[in-house]
Amino acid sequence: MEQFWNLFENEPLLRGSIWAAFMLLGYFIFFLFTKNVLKKQVYRFFEKTESKIDDSLIHHKVLQFLPHFVPGIIIYYILKNYFPELLFLQNLILVSIIFLFTVTAARVLRAGSDFYHTLPLSEGKSVKGYVQILAIIIYAIGTIIVVAILMGKSPGALLGGLGALMAVMMLVFRDTILSLVASVQISAYDLVRIGDWIEVPSMGIDGDVMDIALHSVTIRNFDKTISVLPTHKLIEVPFKNWKGMQESGGRRIKRAIMIDINSIRLCSDEMIQRFKKIAVLYDYLESRSKEVEEYNVKLNADLSELANGRRLSNVGTFRKYVEAYLQNHPRIRNDYTLMVRQLPPTEKGLPIEVYCFTNTINWVEYEMIQADIFDHILAVTRRFELRVYQLPGEYTVISAE
Repeated sequence: MEQFWNLFENEPLLRGSIWAAFMLLGYFIFFLFTKNVLKKQVYRFFEKTESKIDDSLIHHKVLQFLPHFVPGIIIYYILKNYFPELLFLQNLILVSIIFLFTVTAARVLRAGSDFYHTLPLSEGKSVKGYVQILAIIIYAIGTIIVVAILMGKSPGALLGGLGALMAVMMLVFRDTILSLVASVQISAYDLVRIGDWIEVPSMGIDGDVMDIALHSVTIRNFDKTISVLPTHKLIEVPFKNWKGMQESGGRRIKRAIMIDINSIRLCSDEMIQRFKKIAVLYDYLESRSKEVEEYNVKLNADLSELANGRRLSNVGTFRKYVEAYLQNHPRIRNDYTLMVRQLPPTEKGLPIEVYCFTNTINWVEYEMIQADIFDHILAVTRRFELRVYQLPGEYTVISAE
């Protein structure tokens, strides 16, 4: 071999051309061997396995650069040991190998992320942000090594020289750093998962989380629009996550009707007898009337005046009726808080608030249940000689005349 090369000692261009031809031929031979033998054998092996991780590797083309790896490494080894004078060519091939390795490592990360999302433990938990930041780190390390090789310096020395640029990099990658910190906090405290219903009032966002990435969170609003929210904003601005409601299996009803204060009065005996005809109130009125009667006898109150002694009121009896009605409603949960309470009076009347939980979280069903309940409540107020407050309108004026 040495005598053969000595023939071209005075013809460096021809010698280089012959060497390049040999290298290309060798590279082509190794490439065909890797592509048609090794790669096919690996794919055939993957097809026989039941694991889903190999499917992810194939989907992300992790093995695409395998035919280039083997000939590249072999040629680099030959150059380093037998042709040390061709340093530039060695570095060029080494840079190519590092580039291929960097891209392949990033693809392995994405394949691993896909495989993770096929596991039961990944439900609602996205690792996309972590995968993206690891990919950035891999590309950064690969870039530093490539630059160090081309400059003929060690990566450590190159990193030392980059210290002065850290302030600039902090400004350039500000959003990335903030998003990384936010992603860690979101995952550590389990603040948001894919599929959660979140509401961000300050940004007009109200919908389901579709994706959680390093830099952004994608939300499909209920009006079918798509909102993209910077990840770090979930740490900076207040938001509401309805996950607790979804997991509980019940959704809260919290709504009040305004009772005209002028219609509130104490119950006469005739009114009480009439109210006893309402099935859900009979037992309550029997026990309550007995309790009031015993108290008035003990007090020796003059009952000819309604203001004397203790008496039931129509609004109090109405509250008890609504409470009993809800307790017997088939779509209201009795194991959760259920009450009908009186709020402070306002210029629009006395608020009577219904506070309870439905046995469904389906939005359409929830709205129908709530509407049915208040249809009934509004319609039954007249049975208790109560009026619901509303601003005077045309109908009110005509009735007054």
